[in-house]
Amino acid sequence: MKFLFLIVFIHLLPQCTGKPLSQDDCYQHAFEEIKREIAGYSNIAKAIINLAVYGNAQNRSYERLARFVDTVGPRLSGSKNLEMAIKYMFSVLQEDGLENVQLEPVKVPHWERGEESAMMLAPRNHSIAILGLGSSIATPPEGITAEVLVVTSFDELHKKAQDAKGKIVVYNQPFVNYEETVKYRLQGAVEAGKVGAVASLIRSITSFSINSPHTGWQQYQSNVPKIPTACISVEDAEMMARMSSRGTRIVVTLKMGARTYPDTVSFNTVAEIVGSKYPEQVVLVSGHLDSWDVGQGAMDDGGGAFISWEALSLIKDLGLRPKRTLRLVLWTAEEPGGVGAEQYYQLHKGKISNFDIVMESDSGTFMPMGLAFTGSDKARAILTEIMQLLQPINATNLYENGGETDTVYWVRDGIPGASLRDDISKYFWFHHTQGDTMTVQDPSQMNLCAAVWTVVSYVIADMEEMLPR
Repeated sequence: MKFLFLIVFIHLLPQCTGKPLSQDDCYQHAFEEIKREIAGYSNIAKAIINLAVYGNAQNRSYERLARFVDTVGPRLSGSKNLEMAIKYMFSVLQEDGLENVQLEPVKVPHWERGEESAMMLAPRNHSIAILGLGSSIATPPEGITAEVLVVTSFDELHKKAQDAKGKIVVYNQPFVNYEETVKYRLQGAVEAGKVGAVASLIRSITSFSINSPHTGWQQYQSNVPKIPTACISVEDAEMMARMSSRGTRIVVTLKMGARTYPDTVSFNTVAEIVGSKYPEQVVLVSGHLDSWDVGQGAMDDGGGAFISWEALSLIKDLGLRPKRTLRLVLWTAEEPGGVGAEQYYQLHKGKISNFDIVMESDSGTFMPMGLAFTGSDKARAILTEIMQLLQPINATNLYENGGETDTVYWVRDGIPGASLRDDISKYFWFHHTQGDTMTVQDPSQMNLCAAVWTVVSYVIADMEEMLPR
């Protein structure tokens, strides 16, 4: 790499000497060379797009995903289904002719929800739809029967702390956006436990509901009593809020059979196309293979995992071999907090200087608009040029904040990070629910997402220089 830099420096020397030129002038000249290099990939980008969207690979990622989720089903961390999913992927990646297909062992959480129910006893009998939250403890076998205290925020809960003792706290927080509102799912049990509540029921984190509770991971604190916790539908949360506002006494029986087992062995699944010139340098594309135990995990994150596989397949089908190694990683145990990815980082961070960019698709595979990116200004300028290769499918935008749960460890250390940015207007309708099935997926949109993912990852992997840090 030092030798390559010397060649570039000598090439630029006549333009950067002879008259006073600023360092910016020299950089601008070098950047013009980079722009010309990127423009040279136009025909390859068109070939990738044509193969993915119109050619023999049309709908392939969708059909592969449908076969996978119909065969395996949901894939909760530590479950037999996840183990079966990993074995399935190990086999099909080998059959696809990819290189260095391997399983890297990691330890992951193992929680099971068991049987669960919630029944309103007063002011009338009503079955409340619930989904227990990941890592929740169980209720006693007979359940917990208690009055309900409805609040709209943590602030209101703290103001009514004296009223919360011995009660089931119901959160009816308004949905602002996922990032803001998810704190109630993550911290609801802890905050209710601090004021002596016996359980917490949390309005699902979504802007739209058809009586559909949404699950997800939650976090206890060691110095706060652990209480059972579950999500309820928007409809039931709002109904209890209306009842409470009228002064109506609400009584609920909550039964949860959740169990937490010792951590178990799982695997990150890896496959590669080995680089032709700088094989030690890596462009990483990824999605996570685990899901929640409801629905099929087709959207979260089957789509992201399978367009990442598709990127390698398309490149192989076109007979291309980039200068750098293109590495597919299918993460395990993302849903409990990026557990598999964190262990992958610990295992590979000694070679961090060889990672060119880390890419994860984990926000659906709907109509793509471009990429989100985190990196230096110089790297962003290069990505902006690469995105212009996607003009044929109108997915040229570059947004902020490219790190995802599984890639954040690398991004924090200065490695450029990118994530797929698509139309997520309906994503949180189905997120972590029974509705996350293949019915949500659209084959044409997956084709476009695969084209975006492949063009960007291939060009970065094949350019002469790595992205600037």
